Amino acid sequence: MELLISLISGAIGGNLSGRLINKIDQGVVINSIAGIVGGGLGGQLLSMVGAGALAGGGVDLMGIIGQIASGGVGGGVVLAIVSVIRNALGK
Repeated sequence: MELLISLISGAIGGNLSGRLINKIDQGVVINSIAGIVGGGLGGQLLSMVGAGALAGGGVDLMGIIGQIASGGVGGGVVLAIVSVIRNALGK
């Protein structure tokens, strides 16, 4: 359940980041894929660094909020990295 929340919030975070920062917008498909990857990685990294209560806390409110936050931020970060790489290769 936690992974699914991270993946969905990552996709939303990637698309939201792309819409808010036009420089990193890569289109809905790439924003979503980067967001999903970032959401999964963000949730896993947060639980690995010891914030298990936030990242993998189950279905309680703090666990869900932690998954949404880590997934959204992770999605935005991976989208920014993908954007930098694609822009560097395109020039």
